Amino acid sequence: MASQNYQSYQAWDRTTRIFHWVNALSIILLMTFGSLIFYGGDFGFSGDSKLFMKKLHTLVGYVFAINLIWRIVWGFIGSPNARWGKILPFYKGFGAELKAYIAGDKAGEPVYYVGRSPLARIAVTVILIVCISQAVTGIVVAGTDIYFPPLGNMITEWVALSGTDPSLLVAGSKELVDPDAYKEMRAFRSPYITLHVYGFYTLVALMVLHIAVVIRNEVKQGGGLISAMFTGKKVLPKKPVDADE
Repeated sequence: MASQNYQSYQAWDRTTRIFHWVNALSIILLMTFGSLIFYGGDFGFSGDSKLFMKKLHTLVGYVFAINLIWRIVWGFIGSPNARWGKILPFYKGFGAELKAYIAGDKAGEPVYYVGRSPLARIAVTVILIVCISQAVTGIVVAGTDIYFPPLGNMITEWVALSGTDPSLLVAGSKELVDPDAYKEMRAFRSPYITLHVYGFYTLVALMVLHIAVVIRNEVKQGGGLISAMFTGKKVLPKKPVDADE
């Protein structure tokens, strides 16, 4: 298609773009620290080194969670393409739009969107659900494992020996800890850590798939999906179906 037919459309506001890159960087760091924690023995990490990695992982997790909370809020007050109505796939006519999008892609006649395509809506929704799950389970794990806020104080009060000041408990040490209470706490923690670990692997798979699909669509359809997350603008060869919304 002739280059003069291409037009620029405003797709993503600054807040959405910042969220995207902070989220991406946070996930990369969390995956790195998480891998070092989970496979610490293979790397020869001592208990202190592993504890240090857990603290780093948690600090990055706070950034990840705060960024995610802000994005949820922005979905109600942000620019049109940032709002939940333009993200979630739960609306009348979505099935027909999805079929038309897939059919156009197969026929080599892509259906363009300024915002998210029907497939992108599904992908973003799944990724957000997994991210929220990771944030929630991560908070529980951080509280039960290294006594970090917001649950750390509650956990130390739970497991401290009777008559002991809970603030004296040290992460990684079982001194001043009631064995029975600690066992109960670890049982409470168990499903959260399991979900967190499986969520980790799910998020790895989703990130790989996300990158692969973006590159594939960039090559096959064009539109500047990658550059749009820097500039905020998509450059499309024909009018997108949601341009007037």
